[in-house]
Amino acid sequence: MTTYTEPLNSVLETVGETPLVRVQASPEEVPVFAKLESFNPGASIKDRIGVYMLENLLERGDIDPGGTVVEPTAGNTGIGMALAATQVDLEVTFVVPEEFSVEKQVLMRALGAEVVNTPTEDGMKRAIDHANELVDNLDNAVVPQQFSNRLNAAAHEHTTGPEILQALDGEVGALVAGCGTAGTLMGTARALLDSNPETHVVAVEPEGSLLARTQGRDVETAEYAIEGIGTSDLSTNELYDPAVVDEVRQVSDRVAHEEMQRLAREEGQLVASSAAAAAVAARDVAVAVRDGHLDVPHETVVTIFPDSSERYLSKGVYDSFEEWAED
Repeated sequence: MTTYTEPLNSVLETVGETPLVRVQASPEEVPVFAKLESFNPGASIKDRIGVYMLENLLERGDIDPGGTVVEPTAGNTGIGMALAATQVDLEVTFVVPEEFSVEKQVLMRALGAEVVNTPTEDGMKRAIDHANELVDNLDNAVVPQQFSNRLNAAAHEHTTGPEILQALDGEVGALVAGCGTAGTLMGTARALLDSNPETHVVAVEPEGSLLARTQGRDVETAEYAIEGIGTSDLSTNELYDPAVVDEVRQVSDRVAHEEMQRLAREEGQLVASSAAAAAVAARDVAVAVRDGHLDVPHETVVTIFPDSSERYLSKGVYDSFEEWAED
């Protein structure tokens, strides 16, 4: 992590340059390193796209200063965009399925955003549709649409990926990352693949998500408690390019919950369920490399911890599995 030795003019200058820390339970021979994105000022990886997307939308003339950004989001993207908007003269409105993290919605409002809720049972597709409906009735307004906007992936191709390469002197054997909008995975993977085309890329999703269908696997949609990754509608994942991904690994809610609690208890890592799922998959990949079942260019595995468990305490993440899954 960069050590800031001089005063900065804006909180936006602290976005990125997050630490890369070993997952201690990973094999000695093939270490797993996690990018700790809770070190961003808005405490998640979405700060990166918040700054990158809003600055580029203004630069391209997609919106003028004083305009309104309307975005469908489960929360962290909203916080990142709201944080950026405080510094770039834009207003922000977010459309959020109503039962998503209360903590995130409180923080979005604290940063000056308007939050509009849609029914949880209608999913993100309804949130996307409603965001477009709102913009149709506003002047100087735009829906960046993180699910389809290539600026989402570009933010990680220009920041997250190069930071990982710099920290590991370019020696990355595999990238194992959760996949929601696919921006983080696609952008980071492209940066790593540009450095070494043999880098093994793994998308992580919950059991019950459908990304595995892109690899011809017959998986069924089902409800899952892991938040922030996965999809029940592949048509909303426009950024996802199956050609970039070598494999899709699914992780069950129960295994992710166990790992979330283990990471806190044994490693002092206060991360949420999506990070725990990624950690499980990354460790499995590292074991496969160690045991000679997977060939990668370097014996290192990188994963990404997108945010902190503090965002989900109201969901009972540290309660029993049954209580968490029920919430």
